[in-house]
Amino acid sequence: MELSAPPPSWILLLTPSQMVPASSPPPLARKLCVCVKNSFNMAAPTQPASPDFLPKKRTNGSIIWRYFGFKPSDDEQKEAFCRECKKLVQTKGSSTTNLFNHLQHHHKLLYEECARLRFAVKTTTSTCKKSQQTTLQTSLSQSIPYEKTSARWVSITESIAFHIAKDMTPIAVVEQQGFKRMLKTLDPRYKLPSRHFFSRQELPRLYTRERERLAADLAQVVHYALTTDMWSSRTCEPYMCVTMHYIVEWEMKSACLQTTYFPQDHTGENIAEALGDVTTTWMLNPNPVAITTDNGSNIVSAVQSKQWLRMQCFGHRLHLAIGHGMQNSKITRAINICKKNVAAFSYSWKRRRELAEAQVQLNLPAHQLITESPTRWGSRLQMVERVLEQERALAKVLSADKKTRPLVLTWQDIEVLEAIQRALKPLQEFTDALSGEGYVTLSYVRPVLHLFNSKLLAPQEGDGELANTIRHTILTYLNDKYSEPSTSDLLDMASFVDPRFRGTYVCSEKLAALKERVIYEAQELLANDAAPNQVSPQSAAEQCFVTDPAPPVAKKKTLASFFEQDATPSAFSPRESIQNELSSYFQSVCLDSKADPLQWWREHEVAYPALSSLARKYLCVPATSSPSERIFSCSGNIVTCQRASLKPDTVDRLVFLAKNLEM
Repeated sequence: MELSAPPPSWILLLTPSQMVPASSPPPLARKLCVCVKNSFNMAAPTQPASPDFLPKKRTNGSIIWRYFGFKPSDDEQKEAFCRECKKLVQTKGSSTTNLFNHLQHHHKLLYEECARLRFAVKTTTSTCKKSQQTTLQTSLSQSIPYEKTSARWVSITESIAFHIAKDMTPIAVVEQQGFKRMLKTLDPRYKLPSRHFFSRQELPRLYTRERERLAADLAQVVHYALTTDMWSSRTCEPYMCVTMHYIVEWEMKSACLQTTYFPQDHTGENIAEALGDVTTTWMLNPNPVAITTDNGSNIVSAVQSKQWLRMQCFGHRLHLAIGHGMQNSKITRAINICKKNVAAFSYSWKRRRELAEAQVQLNLPAHQLITESPTRWGSRLQMVERVLEQERALAKVLSADKKTRPLVLTWQDIEVLEAIQRALKPLQEFTDALSGEGYVTLSYVRPVLHLFNSKLLAPQEGDGELANTIRHTILTYLNDKYSEPSTSDLLDMASFVDPRFRGTYVCSEKLAALKERVIYEAQELLANDAAPNQVSPQSAAEQCFVTDPAPPVAKKKTLASFFEQDATPSAFSPRESIQNELSSYFQSVCLDSKADPLQWWREHEVAYPALSSLARKYLCVPATSSPSERIFSCSGNIVTCQRASLKPDTVDRLVFLAKNLEM
């Protein structure tokens, strides 16, 4: 039997009993062709020209039989011949291993083609299996949405509310198409509520729950510190923020108590009343250890009227001290030239392009200029450093234009800027280090001031008169402001109870008086701690009417009972016990300056019960008011141009959640 052309590709997938003329393929063949015909047609093998037609094996549908066949006279199909080279290939039973090996060693192109077709068949088969119709029960379970009372729906809804609050995301995100598609992909059965549900129900519920949790935690706090500051939103609405800092289980904790809308006049009386409302609302001890603020006259007046101890913000004091050190005509001119240089490149994209080209030609870093912030002295130092770094590139670009040629720095300006850099560079890292919230900062202030006096701000030979004048002015201002008795005593006490410093940075003349103060305050703390445990006269009188319990049954004495010591009270008075603690505290091994003092007190609390109470009281005070300023940064991310109409209560609620929510 001879054919003028090879059979259609779909016939090759069928058994001999299913082979019919190509003009009328059966329904079964048509269905199979839909699945794999396209895959085969992309790389359909060309049948080799042969005078004899070699039919396929009747009982095997393997792809390999497209390349091998049998003679028409071989009814039992035992001898397989290669269609390409007409060689006989031995096969054992139904095994096709030798056939594949023959293609691999003698016809590599056909072997690669066969491998591609085998992969296509496997892929199509697995896809067809996966696309089988699911059961009715499975389809219904995947299409029916969750009940709003189910645990799964509640969990997803709370997670979305947490995302909105913690990440300061607009509530309108639940109506955006991308967010809806993401949730639909993650869980098709979840039906997303509207934005009104989150704004009116879920977020208020989350706020109430978080407020109750925080109130329960603060109910056990005795010693705490506060920070506060005033702020105006993008819509010029005034707010007052209050943060709280305390130590629990020898871990530093902080919380944003509230961000209050403050439309009244910012007088000392109004601010003092608002601070009193905060302590009353949260049922706190009306007398905090200290409150850290800036040096605004209204804030100072409010704290004085409350008779609270005020800690001067170290960052604000350092900023003012550097401002006093910059009061020089030469410095003023050089700083103004720097600002004009930055402005010339900030508002002209052509000059910025030319600056980038000059940086490449002069092999300078591809850095942009930095703009100074009036309230951040560090930004002025960064501006000066960047202008000095790019001075050659700036001169090349500015000198090419007659209008900007006067802005080129002279050698006198460069000397002044270099003097500013040498004087302020060592102070750059101290503000950031003392602005943290998760670790002790107040005890560092006294050692930092000592370091300023002894090394960083001391006159340096070879730095020039201007740099030394700047250092002297800054140092004089800081020493004067931190020599106030209340502030100085607070710094000495915080440094004393820090096991890294103890009495190292306390003046020898003040050390004896400080020890007496430590003993006096420790006795008061111990007395206050023991007061709740004492039996009141009323309860003692009530106990007189209680029937005496039955006497215990006498037990036989053991040999060890004869050596028991009587439970007599300590022979030392409270004052003597505290003095013994002080002696042992000074004689203990010094703690490394990089170690955590709270961890040390956690390990030695039992050995020093009185001193540990003082440490818990004074080490919680922050050295700067940066926590309040961070709240304002958070508020700025919430009250944006797109969300400028938020009501004050909503702003307070969103800021509270963003700062206090925990994973």
